[in-house]
Amino acid sequence: MADPVRARRLTDQEGSKLQQIVRRGRHESVRLRRALIIMVSASGTPVPAIARLAQAHEDTVRDVIHAFNDKGMAALEPRWAGGRPRLITSDDEEFIVTAATTRPAKLGRPFTHWSIRKLANYLADNPIRKVKIGRERLRQILHSRGISFQRTRTWKESRDPDKDAKLDRIEEVTSRFPDRCFAFDQFGPLSIRPCHGSCWARRKHPDRIPATYHRTHGICYFHGCYSLGDDQLWGVVRRRKGGDHTLAALKSIRAARPDGAPIYVILDNLSANKTPAIRAWAVRQKVKLCFTPTSASWANPIEAQFGPLRTFVMGNSDHPGHPALARQLHAYLRWRNANARHPDVLAAQRRERARVRSQRQQRWGRPRSMAA
Repeated sequence: MADPVRARRLTDQEGSKLQQIVRRGRHESVRLRRALIIMVSASGTPVPAIARLAQAHEDTVRDVIHAFNDKGMAALEPRWAGGRPRLITSDDEEFIVTAATTRPAKLGRPFTHWSIRKLANYLADNPIRKVKIGRERLRQILHSRGISFQRTRTWKESRDPDKDAKLDRIEEVTSRFPDRCFAFDQFGPLSIRPCHGSCWARRKHPDRIPATYHRTHGICYFHGCYSLGDDQLWGVVRRRKGGDHTLAALKSIRAARPDGAPIYVILDNLSANKTPAIRAWAVRQKVKLCFTPTSASWANPIEAQFGPLRTFVMGNSDHPGHPALARQLHAYLRWRNANARHPDVLAAQRRERARVRSQRQQRWGRPRSMAA
């Protein structure tokens, strides 16, 4: 039997970028959906559950995963065919990219950064390789190579000395024990304020929310639990993070598998998640705690579930208070869990598709090879 399709291990930069895209939801729909598929696949979620979460076909999910494993973050960008024959060679494009990503001072120009006009003038006049190109075409080439004009930023690397060991542990439990693997995390802080979002409306008549408001309700946190095996998400709204609340969430996870066999819970390194009381209870109840590396919360499978939660509950909302927000959260969770298809049916369909495709000698999501 072939191994299940799964995205490769993410780097710190890839995990943080995917988490940013999924949580904010401000990118175009194709890029957002692909980021969601890659992030949730890297955390060990099976393809059928990803297809339900992303509202996509399972073959599409496998295509995106294969593309990411082959070419990395470039798989997020859709590529469209067509157009007239190329007038600039691949070597010219490589030279353009090299010049654009090199500081102008190293190339003899007294600038700290390039503008499109300055870069086009340099390419047309440099003695090494002259490339005459218009500013719009230059911008398109840079965009296709993933180069854009942006502000400099700091980057947060994971300095955890046990990073690889923790990631190996998470990959092991999500691959070997998906039916006994759970994820827990706190989502927030959630404040009561009008939140921008998206919705269908008449052209030039969008839904409007108040522009001025006062934050008089304080904040709260959603303590969420996710079961990888049956694709179920549940949780409760709390006023704060604390060891007692984490312990209560872990007890609800233990109650989901009351047979006494060991279970595995993936959670981050928050101090409230590893108090002495929690560690002692976990030993007694055969609960194996799998902590994510420091500054690498993207490795937690539940992180991908928070993106739709923010989009469909927080986005385009104006809740009057925390009780109303909590009711909306739980209503969404009930709808989400009720619309998850039965895992036995999904497994049977997956086996049947694998049998048919094996007879046709066709890989998942790949066109059938032409006969010789």
